[in-house]
This record gives sequence, structure tokens and C-alpha cells, in this order.
Amino acid sequence: METVPARGLTSIEARQRLSQQGPNELPATAQRGAWGLLRDVVLEPMFLLLVACGAIYLALGDRHEALMLLGFVLVVIGITYVQKRRSEQSLEALRDLSSPRALVIRDGQAVRIAGRELVVGDTVLLAEGDRVPADLQLIEASNLTIDESLLTGESVPVLKQTNEVVAAGDPDPRSQALSGTLVTQGIGKGIVLATGARSALGRIGSSLKSIATETTPVQRETQRIVTWVAASGLSLAAVLALAWGMSRGDWLHGLLAGLTLAMAILPEELPVVLTIFLGLGAWRLAREKVLTRSMPAVELLGATTVLCVDKTGTLTMNRMAVRKLWSAGRQQYLGTTDAPDLQEALHPVLEYAVLASHRRAFDPMESAIAEAGQCRLSGTEHLHVDWDLIDDYPLSPQMLAMSRVWQSPDQQDRLVAAKGAPEAIMDLCHLDPSQQEPISQQVEAMAAEGLRVLAVARAFFPSGELPSGQHDFEFEFVGLVALEDPVRPDVPAAIAECRSAGIRVVMITGDHPHTALAIARQAGLVADGRAVTGPELDRLDDAALAARLADTHVFCRVQPEQKLRLVQAFRKRGDVVAMTGDGVNDAPALKAAHIGVAMGARGTDVAREAAALVLLGDDFASLVTAVRYGRRVFANLRKAIAFVLAVHLPIIGLSIVPLILGWPMVLMPVHILFLQLIIDPACSIVFEAEPLEAEAMRVPPRRPDARLFDKQVLLRGALQGGGLFGIVLMAYLLARSASGSDETARALAFTVLVVSNLVLIHVNRTWTTRSESARTWNAAFGWIVLGTCVLLALVLGVPAISDLFLFATPSTALLLSGAAFCLGALVWFESTKRLANRWSI
Repeated sequence: METVPARGLTSIEARQRLSQQGPNELPATAQRGAWGLLRDVVLEPMFLLLVACGAIYLALGDRHEALMLLGFVLVVIGITYVQKRRSEQSLEALRDLSSPRALVIRDGQAVRIAGRELVVGDTVLLAEGDRVPADLQLIEASNLTIDESLLTGESVPVLKQTNEVVAAGDPDPRSQALSGTLVTQGIGKGIVLATGARSALGRIGSSLKSIATETTPVQRETQRIVTWVAASGLSLAAVLALAWGMSRGDWLHGLLAGLTLAMAILPEELPVVLTIFLGLGAWRLAREKVLTRSMPAVELLGATTVLCVDKTGTLTMNRMAVRKLWSAGRQQYLGTTDAPDLQEALHPVLEYAVLASHRRAFDPMESAIAEAGQCRLSGTEHLHVDWDLIDDYPLSPQMLAMSRVWQSPDQQDRLVAAKGAPEAIMDLCHLDPSQQEPISQQVEAMAAEGLRVLAVARAFFPSGELPSGQHDFEFEFVGLVALEDPVRPDVPAAIAECRSAGIRVVMITGDHPHTALAIARQAGLVADGRAVTGPELDRLDDAALAARLADTHVFCRVQPEQKLRLVQAFRKRGDVVAMTGDGVNDAPALKAAHIGVAMGARGTDVAREAAALVLLGDDFASLVTAVRYGRRVFANLRKAIAFVLAVHLPIIGLSIVPLILGWPMVLMPVHILFLQLIIDPACSIVFEAEPLEAEAMRVPPRRPDARLFDKQVLLRGALQGGGLFGIVLMAYLLARSASGSDETARALAFTVLVVSNLVLIHVNRTWTTRSESARTWNAAFGWIVLGTCVLLALVLGVPAISDLFLFATPSTALLLSGAAFCLGALVWFESTKRLANRWSI
């Protein structure tokens, strides 16, 4: 490291280095401009197909219908554009965090500058509450502790020192302060080692940049099906147009027949249905305080097989709390605030722990001690708000204890309160081995429970000059204070639900094995005493790691890059991985997972922007709700797809049969428009609103390779659609025979088709054999039934509209026969439901 004068860099030197090194911020991502991003969205195949359908309607002169469809296109494009734009903001949030204000020495003066103006070689001054603006080599450290949980996951602040090296050329990590971390106590001075992308925070940003975002299996499958069906449909439509024109010599009607068949086959509903499902799913999750940043993740949640959980801030509160006090064989567990009053014999333990702490605490353990003191000692003589602080002896690498000297207003002697590592406090008290043994046994027992243990001592000293070191006081051992980062109250129940749903929960943390296993047991994780540590992880090759993943549920002392490796290893096993976290160190793993889930209240901007889902209230139970919604979306999406297939089959059949039998056209483009733009998009809202089947959260996740368009969906659609085609065809033949009018036959066939579609929606609301949907009210379905019936009445009863549809109003007898056909459709649909269920077992 270069030598820096005590006056720091000059302003001229700093400007020169800034021009050479660049600003202390993460490089902006190669972001596409607004037009470039919009171009990429518009050129996606699904949107091109929707635009092509709109062009067909315009070619037919159906301007209103074309504008309606193109309106759908604009809505879908708008939603997709917003989501893609927001997904590019993770590095921007990281840059904001990496560039706080900094107090530096320039030209011999302490000046505060923007963090982005720091350069290598600058001298930076640190104090309590400061965010470290760059990677620093410390040259001074007075009682300096730094919270590095954003980078390491370790919730306890790290004591810093100014050791030069621990090996030849290797800097001691304890003598460095890393960019983005938080000073919790003390003061320090350091020389800037690395800025921007070269800092520890910057390297995380680089790994985020290198991780590509993937489309989900449902997205890929839908794109593939839409493309294949569209190509096949257009080919069949061209064949039909040619056959009609060549067989009848009427090329105009042949073109009309071809376009009608194309409109019947083209699957423009599929991308609209998928978008509606994901969009409404995201809206419903938002009402449960789960923000969806990537809508496809809503569907993919239902396939989650492994949930990788970060401990600090995810399973735990990320806030230390006093859990036990011990003194001379007496101990008391401090649970909730309504627990029994503190034993009188333990009052001094908490009293002197408070006195040994800073009144304005940044350190989480000191904050916990102060909070416990206010809760347990309020109203007693053991809180000394009127005492004056005379001096203090800070923590140091040589003595892991700190002492604070107080003056009581009504006593001449001074009181000295000390707290620190139990070994250090026992040393200060000059305890012999026999006196140390019971204390050490209690410390070990508390550590095995995952608690962090501090010892407390006191001494009295007469007024006058204070000694130079803590060892010169005659300390008396008072007791032990055990702290923990408590498990969130909702976590055990949430993990139990995940297990019942067949989702494996794995904890990945930077904490000590004892602490990790203790927290795992409290949370309800599978903790059989075995854990894999970070150093062990480094020694495992990919094959050995894959073998260990099968039966390991706790990973501890894990570094950020190792979290990323674990997520990728689970993915290689074929698992669908969801990763939860809240720190900067979690961001790469959150982005690499199939579904990244960030904590919203305590989480960092970086974690939130890298994740697909954000739990706004840090309510871990809402993660189970998100999984439930994911399963619901996929299950209801299959119902909607089966319905879409079923209603297309009769439309396709009624477009082809007239050519084969020499009939006039049964369905015109306006009829198909009525069906596709009113019933089909609306039905997706009905299916999306259906609750999850009762047993869906007590079965394993669907297989990662499970297809949306599988055998069961195709079978249901084919059986229902084929039967519906036969029923509508019989209605057409009956009306044509009875009335002798093609217009009357067309009107009755269309009426039966529309009403039967409503019946089909109702039947498919549940795939269980017993129609449980009849017992639940679906408001969307009610509105669709009402609206469709009103429109159908207008089409049949208003002559001007009937002429547009080429209808003649059927007689009352024919309408009654049509009602009988619709009843027959209901019987057929319920029968095929039972048949499909039996064949799918």
C-alpha cells in the first residue's frame, strides 16, 4: 500500500486520480433505451401474432373489433415493458448504496464529499453510524466495530484493528473496512484501497450483471404452442380458401371461409389468458403484501421444490434480544415482555450490563441490553439515568472486554461496569480455575443453544486519577448475559406448511455451526446435527457437493459466492429453487434462483431489486401464501387452457363441414369475434378467480418438466369440444330441417354454442367429480353470464343486429329445443369430467 501524507491527498491529486480511475460507483449497466426496450417487447412472437389478428380484422373491415384486439395488445405490451424496465434497476440500487457521503482529509483539512468522488489513496475518517464508502485499509481504530451482515450474513459486528499483515503480502481482514458496511461503534481512519467495481460491493455487482434472467417453462411452452398452432392454422386456412374457390368458383367467399378458419384456429387467446392470469395473480399477491417484480415467477412458485433460506433477517428478526441471565447458579429465561418479573438476584447482572454499554447504542447487542434494561428494570433503583460517565476503556484485540466508569451523584466512589467475552471478564476478575469451571460450563451450555454470551463484572474505585488499564481495577464477577437473534414468530408454522406441501427447506447462513443448528431447530428445520460449513464446501467438487445436497439442510459459514454456487448446484439436480434473503450478499443468489424472494422492510434495495418477489412486511408466512397462489395459478391456467381448446373445436368443425357437405357458411367472422373477444378473454378472469382445490397444498409440487398442455388438458378439451361440436351440429340440422332457413339454423346453432360455452365454464371451474364450485360464488362468472345473455338477447331480438349476424329469429319451439340441447351439453360435460379423472389416475 502506498504511503499517504498526514495531510491526505491534495485537491489536484484527487482530481487527477478521479479522471484516471473513474468515479467511486458501480458502472451503469448497458441499459437499452426506452425505444430499444419497447422494440424488443413488441418483436416478441406472441405480440406479433396478436397484431396479425388485428390486421386480419382490419382487412375484413371490422374496425371496432380490430381496435378492441389491438387495445389488448397495447395493455399487454405496457405491462411487459414496465416489468422489464424495473428488472434492470438492481445495479442502480447497488450503485446508490455504494456511494454514500464520505469524510476525507484533503489538503490537510477534513471535508465531506460525495462518495463517488473518492479515489484510491484518499484518507477517510469513520465514526459511529457511518456507511463505509469504499474498501479501506485501517491505519487507526479505536473501539471500532463494523456490521458486515450485508456482505457476510453474520449478524454480530466485527471488531477491527490495525494489524499490518497476517502472512506475507496478505492483509488481515480485521484491519480492513469494506464498502457498504456500517460502523456500529468507535472511530477509525483508513486509506482507500479500492473503489467502484473493484470494491467488495462492486464484485457482487459484477456477478449480478453476469447472471441472465430466464423465461419460465410455461412461457416457453406457450410460445412454442402458439407458434406451431398459428403456422398450422394459417396453412389450413390457405388450403380451405383454395379448396372453396376451386370447388365452387367463388373465390371471394373462399377467402372469407379461409379467414374465418384462421380466426377460429389462431390462438390469440393464449398469450392474453397467460398475461391476465399472471397479472391478476400479482395483484392478488400484492393484497397479501407480496410485491411481484417478475410476473412469471407467480406461476413458477407452484413448482418450487427447494427453498433456500437465509438466516439473518429472514428466519430471524436481525435484531438481537437478551434471552437469559445467569448468576451464581441462578438463571432466568427472558422470553416475551409478559414473562414473570426478573428475579431480584439477577437484577445486578442486567444493571451492570446496561452501565457497561453506550447510552446511544449502534451495536445490536448493546441495543438489546438497553431494551431489556428498560423493560425489566423500569421503576426500580437499578437504572441510573442521572449518573455521569467519567471515562471508558474500549474493547481491543488484546482485551475483549470494555469498561465504563460512572459517578453517582450521592456517592464519592466511582463504579466501574465491565462486559465482554467470558474469558476476558474472568481474567479481569482474577478467578482461579475452580471458580472458572462452573462459569465455563454455563457458557458452553448457552453456546450450544445458539446464544451469544457476554460476561459482566463490577468494581469500585475511589475518586482521583484513573489507572491506565482495566486490569488495575479490583473486579467482582457478576454474571452472564445470553443474547440471540430471535426466530420470527411465524417461521415454524410456515416451514411446517412448506414441508407438508413437499417443499424442502434449506438454511444457508454465514453464522457459526452451533448458532445455525440451534436456529434451525427452533425454526422447525430438519437439523440432525449435521451441517456443511463454507470451508468444507470449498473442498467439495461438483459431484461430491451434489451427493451432500441430498441429505443436508443446514449450510453455515457460507460466503456470498458460495451461496450462489449452492443455488446453482440445486438447479443442476433438477430442483426448482426459490431463494430468500435480505442483504447485499444475497443478491447474486436471489437473481440466479428460479424465484428470488427478498424481505421488504429490513431488506436492502439491492436484494429487493434482484428478487422476483418481495415480502413487503417481512412476514415469512406470506411466502407460503405466495406458494399457494403459484399452485393456484397453474391449476386454474390448465382449466382455462382446456376450455379454450374445447370451444375452438366446434368453431373449427363448423368452418370445415360446410365445405365438405356443400352447405353455406355456418359461422361468419362476426360470430367468431363475438365468441373470442367477449367470452374467451372474460372466461380467463372467471378461472383465475377460482380458489385452490382443497388438497392442492398437501401434495408434492408438480414436476419441473410438467407441461401446461399435457395429456390430461388435451384429453379434457378434446372430449368436451368434440361433444359440443356434435351437439351444435345437431341443433343446426334440426333447425334447418324444421324451418328450411339457413339464417334460422345459423341463429339456433350460435345460441346453443354461446349458452353451452357458459355451461362449459361452470363445469370446468372445478375438476373434482363433485361440483364443489356450485357452492362457491364467483362474481366474475355471474357478470359474464349476465352480460353474455343480454348481448345474445340483443343479437336475436334487434333486427338491425340480427341482420349484421345473418340471423333469423327462431320460433319458440326451436328455442325450447335449443335449451334441451344445452341441458344435454351439461350432462356431457359432467360425464367427460368423470371420465377424464378416471383416465388420469
